[in-house]
Amino acid sequence: MNFNLTHISTATMLLEIGKLRILTDPVFDPAGGRYSFGWGTGSTKLTNSPVSTEALGQIDAVLLSHDHHEDNLDQAGRAFLPKAKRVLTTTSGERRLRGNAEGLANWQSTILESGDTKVKVTATPAQHGPLFVRPFAGQTIGFMLEWEGQQNGALYITGDTIFYHGIQEVAERFTVSVGIFHLGRASFPITGPIRFTMDAKDGVKAARVLNPRTLIPIHYEGWKHFREGRAVIEKEFTAAGLSEKLRWLEMGKNVEIEI
Repeated sequence: MNFNLTHISTATMLLEIGKLRILTDPVFDPAGGRYSFGWGTGSTKLTNSPVSTEALGQIDAVLLSHDHHEDNLDQAGRAFLPKAKRVLTTTSGERRLRGNAEGLANWQSTILESGDTKVKVTATPAQHGPLFVRPFAGQTIGFMLEWEGQQNGALYITGDTIFYHGIQEVAERFTVSVGIFHLGRASFPITGPIRFTMDAKDGVKAARVLNPRTLIPIHYEGWKHFREGRAVIEKEFTAAGLSEKLRWLEMGKNVEIEI
């Protein structure tokens, strides 16, 4: 069974799998807002969302990779969380958000249901920069989604992470058909060369390890602290002979994804 995907902004997506409607990392504040991420870091949002929270309709679950940076959960996104039936996030995020938030540790799974549609969601490891910045970067997770009728493997959302051994562990446990990669090489002047999400080279390494049939880049546009856009990603994947895996999505457009 294929699924429908609408890339809304940054890492915000609407996934429609059978009767299930799932939202990821909700970011809906208007462009121009400036945000502090802590430790002297921060960013400015550069683009508006093509979809409003009012237009979303009923959401069965939010998959929230982490709750403490506004490029993954901003003020409007935070206000939307109580409207979802469930919010799956990190264990530390559950303690901060409370309400309908449910924390998942690495490799812990739960079932999302709507009507006759069931999706198994497993939390996957993610590392939001080098280990020594963990006190600032905080806990993050990715998500693996499995459901009946997948022909070529599961749907994997990396979450905010660099390439590290945790992605190798994901490849050892799962066959991935569609990989949604948080790219963009997020970084800040005060932190120098440190990156907090995968750059294009990391993306190539992850693609070689996971070998998805389709790779969808997200989290590379719309904010000042993203250092690598589409042109850099395309160049790196072309040089690696992997450009045929890339599928670029138009913001706000609902598309069917084969899985």
